[in-house]
Amino acid sequence: MEINNSKNPTFQLAASLLSLVLIIALLYALQSLLIPLMFSILLAISLFPISRFLERFKVKRALSCLIAVIVAILLISLLIWFIVHQVKVIGSSGMDLQVKFMSIFDTIQIWITRRFGIEEGQITQQIKDFSNKAVSNAGTYLSLAFGSVGGILAGAVIVPLFTFFLMYYRDFFREFFFHAFSSVAKDQVQQVLDKIYVVVQSYLIGLVTVMAIVAVLNTVGLLLLGIQYAWFFGTLASLLMLLPYIGIAIGSILPALFALATKDSAFYALGVVLWFQVVQFLEGNLFTPNIVGGKVSINPLMAMIGLLLGGMLFGISGLILALPITAVLKVVFDAIPSMRAYGFLIGEPEDYHLKRYSTAIVMKRWKLKDYGFSKDKKVTSAVNGKEDAES
Repeated sequence: MEINNSKNPTFQLAASLLSLVLIIALLYALQSLLIPLMFSILLAISLFPISRFLERFKVKRALSCLIAVIVAILLISLLIWFIVHQVKVIGSSGMDLQVKFMSIFDTIQIWITRRFGIEEGQITQQIKDFSNKAVSNAGTYLSLAFGSVGGILAGAVIVPLFTFFLMYYRDFFREFFFHAFSSVAKDQVQQVLDKIYVVVQSYLIGLVTVMAIVAVLNTVGLLLLGIQYAWFFGTLASLLMLLPYIGIAIGSILPALFALATKDSAFYALGVVLWFQVVQFLEGNLFTPNIVGGKVSINPLMAMIGLLLGGMLFGISGLILALPITAVLKVVFDAIPSMRAYGFLIGEPEDYHLKRYSTAIVMKRWKLKDYGFSKDKKVTSAVNGKEDAES
């Protein structure tokens, strides 16, 4: 008797898991190509409005794309110059800071010795071991993200070239998708491509806008606390927002240490940390939800899982790329009937999922008669009220 494995649930699950493993292995093997390509796609989408604006004034496409890429190179170069210049200025007073840090370290070491009875040599050895481990891990992440110096230089050339050709051949690539999905209605393919563009551009524009607001707020707080080089530390912390959820917290460490070294009281360093946490709270609960809006609807749990997976696959680059890639996957999943459940899982919950009687509401929506709360009149009235409001 012949067995049809294609309809066997166990066989289908095994095939799906094997496919997933092979896809992840392929992504990891091709990361040297995929990382610059994905950054180039993000840049091309963000620069497209500049190219389109120039083309409205009858500027040829090749020239408009070239101008857009040059504008991006100039802006990134200016930002890098600002950071390097400020680091040099701060480094010019490095000896004074070193003396101050050593004094702080000695004070802490004496306090720990008196409080816990730990010898000074043990503390120094523990700090040395921790520092070596941190440097080693940092080197690993940097090597994963950027590779060698030659890799950085290659990326500096390849990414602008990729970006230019992605913009220049954009209609050619659009038609490729029509050929690739010839069995799907062309209007549906067009809608998915347009939605991907809107989602990614909304994310990028929203991210830049929020980063600018955060940079100003960080700087204002540092100025009020009297911290030197406030613009540098405030801008640097906002740039670290490229690492979602943890960027601002990491960015607060450097100005806090600087305040500790340059101010007479440790309360200035504590004030820096507290202010940056307030800014991070405002960013996560006010700025990002209202500026980026519902166009990039990813629930926080799936976002964090995406960040972890991105970091495991591509290092720091994966952390930066994780959210836009997850948003694109949600658009694609929503467009494929067999994958819509996964698109639903990635997206934000509806209001009724977070209500007090959410379990009853969900069971009622799926026509499960005995949903465990039928004897509670308050729950029943709440569920019926919810359904009346929806109807």
